[in-house]
Amino acid sequence: MKTAKNRIWEIDALRGFLILCVIVAHTLFFLSGVKGLLTLPGVVRFVIHYGGALFVILSGLSATLGSRSLQRGVLVFAGGMVLTVGSYAAVAMSLLDESMVIRFGVLHLLGFAMMLYPLLKKLPTAVLLSLGLVLVAVGLWFDLKPVMVSSKFLFPLGLRYPAFTSGDYFPILPHLGWFSLGIVLGRTLYPEKQTLLPRANTADPVLRFFCWCGRNSLYIFILHLPLVGGILMLIL
Repeated sequence: MKTAKNRIWEIDALRGFLILCVIVAHTLFFLSGVKGLLTLPGVVRFVIHYGGALFVILSGLSATLGSRSLQRGVLVFAGGMVLTVGSYAAVAMSLLDESMVIRFGVLHLLGFAMMLYPLLKKLPTAVLLSLGLVLVAVGLWFDLKPVMVSSKFLFPLGLRYPAFTSGDYFPILPHLGWFSLGIVLGRTLYPEKQTLLPRANTADPVLRFFCWCGRNSLYIFILHLPLVGGILMLIL
């Protein structure tokens, strides 16, 4: 996945589809939680809470196909910090409630996982599969029965302190497990790093649009939050 010609189109398209779903979900969340204008359908609540796992799995898969994972991880984590600083600024300007500050969101998690990938890729597939399942199981247990601690610095792991909130929250447990399982999928499905659907019409405008969104998902994610929030605040 180093050049546009060599990229695996179905992964780009799926990532593009997912990032568009994220924009829709965040828009609906803003209208319901912030503006109180609608009640979220059950399927949307499910996507907000659990749909992110698919995005993390896809990122783990993509890590097996690319290069410079450490450098990419630093860039993605920096993008997460931009959103953290921006959310604090929005709170300071009374544009957002303090509960919406992004303390450890999806970009923080993905950046951390990508920086860790040079170590993860050294593990045998069977070990990585077992590790991923254990991390997911422990993380889901934390989600069902939140573990409260006095320290205010363990929330990236999924260990929360009383009154902890985060506008976007992707703790290392279970999501590093999902990322690890994505690595296993990448090794299994794409050992040759070639598309599984070579006969698809990649010149189709709709497909090209989804692929473009997938290739630029980081920038779209960073920009859509202030744009969507700003536009809705202006028109509502």
